[in-house]
Amino acid sequence: MCGIAGWADWRRDLGAERRVLDDMTRTLVPRGPDAGGTWLSEHAALGHRRLAVIDIEGGAQPMRAARGAEEPCVITFSGEVYNFRELRGRLRDRGHRFRTRSDTEVLLRAYLEWGEGCLDRLNGMFAFGIWDPGRHTLLLARDRLGVKPLHYLAYDGGLIFGSDLKTILAHPLARPEVGPDGLAEMLTFAQTPAREVFRGIRAVRPGHYVLAGAGGCAERPYWRLESHEHPDDYPTTVRTVRDILTDTVERQLVSDVPVGTLLSGGLDSSTVTALATDSLHRRYAGPVATYSVGFEDEERYFTPDATRPEQDDAYARLVAERLRTKHTAIVLSTEEVVRHRSEVLRARDLPGFADINAAQYLMFRAVREEVTVALSGESADESLGGYAWFHSDAARAARAHPWASLPSALAAVLEPGLRRRVEHHLVDDYERALAEVPRLCGEDPAGARARELFHLNLTRWLTLMLDFKDRMSMRTGLEVRVPFCDHRLVGYLWNVPWHFKTPDGRVKGLLCDAMAGAVPEEVLRRRKTSFPVNVHPGYEAALRTELRDELASPASPLTPLLDRPAVDALLRDGAPPRGVWRTADTFATLLQIAEWLRVYRVSLR
Repeated sequence: MCGIAGWADWRRDLGAERRVLDDMTRTLVPRGPDAGGTWLSEHAALGHRRLAVIDIEGGAQPMRAARGAEEPCVITFSGEVYNFRELRGRLRDRGHRFRTRSDTEVLLRAYLEWGEGCLDRLNGMFAFGIWDPGRHTLLLARDRLGVKPLHYLAYDGGLIFGSDLKTILAHPLARPEVGPDGLAEMLTFAQTPAREVFRGIRAVRPGHYVLAGAGGCAERPYWRLESHEHPDDYPTTVRTVRDILTDTVERQLVSDVPVGTLLSGGLDSSTVTALATDSLHRRYAGPVATYSVGFEDEERYFTPDATRPEQDDAYARLVAERLRTKHTAIVLSTEEVVRHRSEVLRARDLPGFADINAAQYLMFRAVREEVTVALSGESADESLGGYAWFHSDAARAARAHPWASLPSALAAVLEPGLRRRVEHHLVDDYERALAEVPRLCGEDPAGARARELFHLNLTRWLTLMLDFKDRMSMRTGLEVRVPFCDHRLVGYLWNVPWHFKTPDGRVKGLLCDAMAGAVPEEVLRRRKTSFPVNVHPGYEAALRTELRDELASPASPLTPLLDRPAVDALLRDGAPPRGVWRTADTFATLLQIAEWLRVYRVSLR
């Protein structure tokens, strides 16, 4: 896992632009603390920062390889190709010779052999750029679910790209300008495909590639969800889900550095941990290292609600005991979370879920002290219908994003014009999302609506959750792998009917049946609980004081964005929670927006 940067320009000589490339690459040091490298030619410049996971000695980048006597192609690559061993064997059979054991070289030689067609053959999470001097083209590509980030800024005659927004903003041609639509995108808590917050800087869409040349650039899909009748009966479906997950976890345990799992004690993380434990036992390896997170005084102040009906700690310890893992419970304080809000802003370059992101960052930092790679359970809820909104008649009937209450809660304190723009942005994106759904001819209305909800979650919500996970983990130099994002599993589950996913009305009953006997029965019966948050009353009080101080300054960049009477009423009276969203979340988000406007010198135009 690494960070990548690059610049191609078909009208100027980049050989003398090392300073610019160094500035861009330097922004990626937290992503790649182990090593760095740059490569420059007349029309292309590539940078790389490395977190060494596979072939620690031989996997340095940017890496070059050639077709026979041709000029070498050059790659800068972030992520993992989990089927690189099989691909290496096929490429050897086709005459390729390898200098390293790395998946990077396999990926580059796969491109030499199959061109853009190599993407169809990859199983992994990845973002990469390949300069092909023979074609005078730059290829950018991103994995199918968008686990790894990749941004680019195209301009007349050239293109700049990088893992982080800050990487592109380090280039002199980029400007931290945010228009009204970009501001609305940032405030909607969804990631619109090819979204644009900073003007001109786009994200490569998951499952897409960008091919750039002297005549411009074009973005094309190489993978999409495909709808068809599900061919399997229920027992076969259960076995297939278990088999794909088993194979996926087995592949994702491959590493030349220590590996662990993130264990909340919920069904998804317990599934990953159980399969990892079984795999390591079969290889006579030691116990799995597992990690959970919680807050000081959680026992004292925790109050059950619909989104967090119970605490995680007891379940995480139960799973750890049953599976005999080496477990560490990470306990965070209110002071730590408040103190690291600035750090998580710099990790993501955009405001987010301030305290959840800070808790993620602090957890990952602690995990990184012992392991370099951790497996996590993201995407199970999006593919299997684990969220409450899948099971709410009101949410299923609403013609809106299922999580619309979150941006609505924040929009309630925004300046009326901005509030309307956020609302319109949500409506427009919802309609675009529905237009993208691959329909199944003849599907009944209930099944068709369930398919719409799954599409919204996989293409808008999941990408945001993966972005948070990637930014916070890579800020600490920790690689997080997500087995439930394996495209074979996601593609299979896409067509599994709703009544198979919820047998006898059981939420995610399909996964429960697939893991029966491997995951403790207490966990199989457990209700979904959201990621823990800081429940200490002092947290909200501290944020309230800080926000009042922020708004007391005539120079606050936040003031023009707010409906001041609404904010004053919220500071005075608070508001009831909207799902997972609390008054404290509004305060923290506003403070993070204020800091973002200042630190990134954002120009609102």
